[in-house]
Amino acid sequence: MTLSKNIAILGSTGSIGQSALDVVRAVDGLNVVAISGYQNLELLVRQAQEFKPQYLVAADADAGREFDFPDLPGTEVLYGSDELERIAGLPDVDIVLAAIVGIAGLPSTYAAVEAGKTIALANKETLVVAGHLITELAERSGATILPVDSEHGAVFQALKSGKHSEVSRIILTASGGPFRDFTAAQMKAVTVEQALAHPTWDMGQKITIDSATMMNKALEVIEAKWLFAASPGQIEVVIHPQSVIHSLVEFVDGSTLAQLSPPDMMLPIQYALTYPDRVAGPSPKLDLTQAMNLEFLPPDIERFPALELGFDVARFGGSTGAVLNAANEAAVRAFLNQEISYTDIVASCREILDQHNFEPHPTMPQLIAADQWARQEMSKWMVA
Repeated sequence: MTLSKNIAILGSTGSIGQSALDVVRAVDGLNVVAISGYQNLELLVRQAQEFKPQYLVAADADAGREFDFPDLPGTEVLYGSDELERIAGLPDVDIVLAAIVGIAGLPSTYAAVEAGKTIALANKETLVVAGHLITELAERSGATILPVDSEHGAVFQALKSGKHSEVSRIILTASGGPFRDFTAAQMKAVTVEQALAHPTWDMGQKITIDSATMMNKALEVIEAKWLFAASPGQIEVVIHPQSVIHSLVEFVDGSTLAQLSPPDMMLPIQYALTYPDRVAGPSPKLDLTQAMNLEFLPPDIERFPALELGFDVARFGGSTGAVLNAANEAAVRAFLNQEISYTDIVASCREILDQHNFEPHPTMPQLIAADQWARQEMSKWMVA
């Protein structure tokens, strides 16, 4: 079997993008035709020098034009986020790896779906904010959306063993983050440094904080609803500190299938990039000759109230995803800047979500307006 796929990696300087390039180094037939970054332009240049893509996009146009790019033979340097949307729809791009963090990744992912591409989706915010629009557009355009999250990648693989009508439950695993055993008093005193020290996963700052609050899992609940056409009542979360079982699917006959592997993002990335084929790659293998214990614990909603927010948004839909995502992004940034406390992150998101004017069937402009409103409300909340 010979692979031959042209890949645009949008967000190549982030943790997912860098892991994707590790996969490309190890797997023959994956050709990088475009890369993009925001402000880490020195790394972006080094990636261009190694992989020689046709296009390099500096998404922050101002930072890009101020940067002294060296001569990159065969690579066209482009500036601005609008170029990401153009790259996503180019005829010679087979797969778009959507790895831009946050709402910033929505426009280029939307463009890829509109163009009928295969999208390896690492940007969960796309479906959290605009799941109804994205899934409807994919049906019309013929686009294929493949999950890159380890949890959703695991569910995607397990679902191959049965029909959609035979699925009883989708069970997303969560490590519980660094504070799964903290008391409420300890939670209030959490520092930025503590929150960034994840015990099992190496991720960017925003995703690491989301993992600590379990907002990341809340967003994954919402994403699972859209990816797998599941009702919120079919989705559950279980704490699994070892991060070896990445998720499970229970079928109506009582069979429960799980996907296991060491906690490393290269495997779900590779599966999305090579799908429907499986090939040898760089991911570490599970060593079952070593003794190990696999634990499963129910999540503590009082300790991690973000989970309740996720299920609420999955049930209500409409504009709630846009509001929750925007409020959380703003709150995480404020926490990293030490402007609010750790426990303020979810508390502020709840207040803002409860205050917003719910729109059951929002258009894209209405979603963008809801996003902007939530960010403005977060600024007001911080000074109240």
